[in-house]
Amino acid sequence: MLDRLSTSQEDLHSAELQEDSQAAGCSRICDCDDRQVVKVTGTLRTVTLRPRAGVPALEAELFDGTAPLDVVWLGRRSIVGIEPGRRLIASGRISMSHGRRVLFNPKYELRPLGQE
Repeated sequence: MLDRLSTSQEDLHSAELQEDSQAAGCSRICDCDDRQVVKVTGTLRTVTLRPRAGVPALEAELFDGTAPLDVVWLGRRSIVGIEPGRRLIASGRISMSHGRRVLFNPKYELRPLGQE
């Protein structure tokens, strides 16, 4: 109990995300390697429209309590339900870009709003 009271809110949130990831049978983002096919879950921290090579691209940062993952949907300006604070499960092939893990055009499943 005392540990829980002395732990920061961010650490508690990270621990909750890690438990959720394990319960959903997903890989931890920190354990994902380049070119590996993965299924991950977490919370979207940011969502940004950032063109890549002249093509619209919706970028989001997914965080599972261990590491961030950039999720990119090429050719999309927006996707209903993709917003900061939303939890989702994403699957696809990880690639590395500028030292960060990236998942392009993943299959995804939005988690129900009641679980947030």
